[in-house]
Amino acid sequence: MRVLDLSRLLPGPYCSRILADYGFEVIKVEPPGGGDWSRYVPPLDPENGQGFLFNALNRGKKSLTANLKTDEGRVILLRLVETTDVILDTFRPGVMERLELGYDTLSQANPRLIYCTLSGYGQRGPYRERAGHDLNYQALAGLVDLTGPRNGPPAMPGVPLADLSGALWAASGILMALLERERSGRGQRVDSSLLGGALSLLPLAAAQARGGQPPVRGAGELTGGVVCYNLYETQGGGTMALSALEPQFWSAFCQAVGRGDLSGHQYAPALTGEPAYDELCALFRSKTQKEWQELLSGVDACCDPVYNVEEALASAPVQALEMLSEEGLRPPVQFSGQPVGAATKAPLLGEHTAEVLSELGFDTADVEALREQGIV
Repeated sequence: MRVLDLSRLLPGPYCSRILADYGFEVIKVEPPGGGDWSRYVPPLDPENGQGFLFNALNRGKKSLTANLKTDEGRVILLRLVETTDVILDTFRPGVMERLELGYDTLSQANPRLIYCTLSGYGQRGPYRERAGHDLNYQALAGLVDLTGPRNGPPAMPGVPLADLSGALWAASGILMALLERERSGRGQRVDSSLLGGALSLLPLAAAQARGGQPPVRGAGELTGGVVCYNLYETQGGGTMALSALEPQFWSAFCQAVGRGDLSGHQYAPALTGEPAYDELCALFRSKTQKEWQELLSGVDACCDPVYNVEEALASAPVQALEMLSEEGLRPPVQFSGQPVGAATKAPLLGEHTAEVLSELGFDTADVEALREQGIV
């Protein structure tokens, strides 16, 4: 399967990297002279001068430079589309049409083409041409308002949830469209959005709102509103995550810490002044994080330390997943019949231009002439 990836920065490259990790040939089409901006985002890899983020998002891909604003650049893309299964773009709606490379044009060149757009706000609606970033999409979807303490202001989530979830949905849409193509023999357009990705993370909150009980920040069972599912500071500054939602886990926790008297207060409000909450806060502050780990080792109580990223990557459960590699995180899904192999490094800008163009019949002199004109 061949993918032409016209995207830059995070969402699109993350989507196409998922496909590359599982064996798709991904050709990253970049403008000559600069390419994907994330190539230059620090920290930079001393080996090739590219950003570590770029390398992680674009491993296993090829890089072709082509100026799609020129007639020659558009001809190159149209010829490539004839042997392509999927094309991915993250431009605002209408950009590819203005370049005369929209879905209608490309599907005429290849009726089996899967054309995936991953835009900020979708192809319709009042925001379709509006600029945005992850925080905008999270804010508009309601995610930011749900994040943070009950009596405090909204907080920014620690990861770009809209970008990543939107990319995952786009990858899922591409795979489902390819599956449908096996039945029908024809391609189709797949539209995904980052606002929609953010919204997809709210099935619980949306169900509550539809049921007349809209969630309140920091007050739900899963957002810090009860004592059995909460974060607790320990002696020395560490934090423990207690998530003993089921009665058997709460009972195991209470017995392990010698506080059987709290067994009947599992869902007590996590508010200062509430006896059960104050007791638990004091209890956790009586030991260090390491001491709590040792005490609860082997106890099925759903209580674990809060790691920073470096601690998490070095921890035994994460190491056991075998997801860590020099090229970034490997995919979390493994197949017994098709093991995920080691990925090649991320490409240098235009590294595979001559190789890809040679497939289209361009010789060395042709490629050099195109380079001199700034077309590739």
